Amino acid sequence: MIHARPDRRRLVVAAVVTVLAVTAGGGALAAPAVAAPVADGAIAEAAATDVGSFPAKSTIYGAGATGHLTRTAGPPIGESTTPTYTHYWLPSDGSPATELNWYYQYTSTGSGDIIATGWADGAALYDMAADGATIKSISFGTGRTYAGAAGRALFSTLLNDNGDRLIHMHSATGSWSGRMTTGLPGTATDVKVKPGTAAHALVTYTTGTGADTKKHIGLLDLATNAITETYELPAAATIGKSNLAVSATHVAWVEYGEFNHGHDTTVVAVDRSTGTRREAKVGTAWRSDIEVGLVGDWVTYGSRTGLTHIETHTLTHLTARSLKDGTTRKLLDHTLTAAVAPDGAQMVRGGTVEQGEGVYRIAPGADGAPTATLVASSGESTKVALLGHKVPAAIDLDANGGKAPLEFTLSRYNVRGTVTLRHVATGKVDVTGFVQPENGVVRFDWKANLRNEVYGIESALPGAYTWEISAEPMNAIGPTLKETGAFTATRKAAPHDFDGNGSPDVLVRDTAGRLWRTDTHYDATNKQLRPAEQTLVGSGWNMFNQIEAAGNIAGGQAGDLVARDTTGVLYHYLGKGDGTFTARTKIGGGWQIYNKIAAGSDLNGDGRPDLLATDNAGALWYYKGTGSASAPYASRVKIGGGWQIYNQLTAVGNIAGGAAGDLVARDTSGVLWLYQGRGDGTFAPRTRIGGGWNAYTHLVGIGDANRDGRPDLYAYGPNGAYLYKGTGSATAPFSAREWADVPHGMQLTHTSVV
Repeated sequence: MIHARPDRRRLVVAAVVTVLAVTAGGGALAAPAVAAPVADGAIAEAAATDVGSFPAKSTIYGAGATGHLTRTAGPPIGESTTPTYTHYWLPSDGSPATELNWYYQYTSTGSGDIIATGWADGAALYDMAADGATIKSISFGTGRTYAGAAGRALFSTLLNDNGDRLIHMHSATGSWSGRMTTGLPGTATDVKVKPGTAAHALVTYTTGTGADTKKHIGLLDLATNAITETYELPAAATIGKSNLAVSATHVAWVEYGEFNHGHDTTVVAVDRSTGTRREAKVGTAWRSDIEVGLVGDWVTYGSRTGLTHIETHTLTHLTARSLKDGTTRKLLDHTLTAAVAPDGAQMVRGGTVEQGEGVYRIAPGADGAPTATLVASSGESTKVALLGHKVPAAIDLDANGGKAPLEFTLSRYNVRGTVTLRHVATGKVDVTGFVQPENGVVRFDWKANLRNEVYGIESALPGAYTWEISAEPMNAIGPTLKETGAFTATRKAAPHDFDGNGSPDVLVRDTAGRLWRTDTHYDATNKQLRPAEQTLVGSGWNMFNQIEAAGNIAGGQAGDLVARDTTGVLYHYLGKGDGTFTARTKIGGGWQIYNKIAAGSDLNGDGRPDLLATDNAGALWYYKGTGSASAPYASRVKIGGGWQIYNQLTAVGNIAGGAAGDLVARDTSGVLWLYQGRGDGTFAPRTRIGGGWNAYTHLVGIGDANRDGRPDLYAYGPNGAYLYKGTGSATAPFSAREWADVPHGMQLTHTSVV
């Protein structure tokens, strides 16, 4: 039964994007109005005026006189991880491309712009130079199988009554049944026909079974329809894909030997006139991975996966080797796919660091040696490129739990490198390393930290930053990428933070009267408060008998200090925001009447820290913050009596989730009590927190040490320092204590900790 040729609508569909649109007209292949890919699959602008365009993320699998068969990768469908592919006939002159039906496998034939396809019971030839007009379409009878195409002919095979395999040529002008080809052994199996030279088709087949299986290639004379040359290949050779090549003077193939982190690979070329065999051991490769070609008196070879290798490799580049003296030269930095044009030139989809990705024509130069000429650019970079990034122009270091998601998209995944964030003013950095980022996307959360040479890590300072991404190609294709940018980091002033980096500081006075500032960093992994940086604030602080972190009482950049001298004068030290303080300002005298001072909590909810003090009679006095540097506190207001039972008061901020700041007080028996602020400068009745707190000499309302949004308590004593994290609960305001390695490295006797 003779089957009708397939509907032309099966061959192509219309591409409606500008660069991929099907040319309309009477001779065009009919197609439904189906849109083609427009984003990643779109053809890039030409890299130069004399270079054509080629679709990004595309390869070639056939070459005609004036165009190519291309395949473009697209996104997966549904839950599949396998990318989809769209097939095109792409003219070299920039004319609109024709999208081909994905269901059929098309091949070039080595003659003009003729392409071929076959299906279960038929085959066809199309002339893409004539808008895809059908040259020949045949339907096979029972038992006949499509074998391939070459020149202007289709080929099929069948078994005769004796069980011998026959091959038939169906020429463009011949009958559907074709002419029987001579020279094929009747025992041949797996017969495939593909274009070879202008005069010959390349036939591959096997004979024998089991251990006696042999591989063969033959050259089929297209004029006489006879296989005139045959070559038996060893079992180590591969006859599929592009592991074979033929020219007017030579045939070449690839042999894969023992496995040694890849198979030992040999490229073989045989002189067709003399039978002289030349071979070269070229390295190791996965079986069927090598693209081989013949250009004049040179054989070319290279790995199809060199661009994605994760190490340097001898077969990464497309290399040409002379068949006369064995000299070699590099043609391309890598190869993806290749096809042979009707004039014998090798058309390679690959890339060079200098010119980028595209289609290169490999042909003899003036000296006869092969040269690579870019004929169509995809606009993609062969060397590692930064395709985009997601680094905000401004980063709020207080938002998102102190984490800032950053992202950099690279053109390749087989890289190793670092992202360096640098604080411009101090030069301090944070470095994040990466190796083989998934899909080339370097993605991480910056935890608003910087490196500290002594203690390893510290909280990031606000201000101007630069970023630099460095990405080294693991396959050594191209230089190490280095790209830079900038952003600004901001954060609000935090309680007990004197350098503006968001983490609390601990102030320690030694016996010599020197005041030290130790920055802290919370190690969430080990649940430990650690030191980050230790600096000397200044000397002469032994003139004071009480020093208190007062919070930002004067509207400056950071927290301030108040200090009382032995004569009862109270002074104000305005924080500069860099861990240092301005010269002192006198607040007033008469403060010797107080035996305890607690500062730093906003007790009335107006946003300004206030101060509390108890006198020897046990009265508790409230000083409201004014925000003025010259007069930071309003006149005192008495808010209660009986406070002589306590030997320590600590302003801790709002630890219980109430209206304003709270107070903790330790009695002489070591019991700690919570006074929850009402928001008007007074407190609710006390709540017992627990006993045993007389183990500590100092209790400090340190602020939010672990960045969970709740104030914490720092406790220091002869047996060490501990952090009590705030819970937000009025009945149990602190969680179990955690070790605090702060201060660290000071072989000093501490007279006070603030």
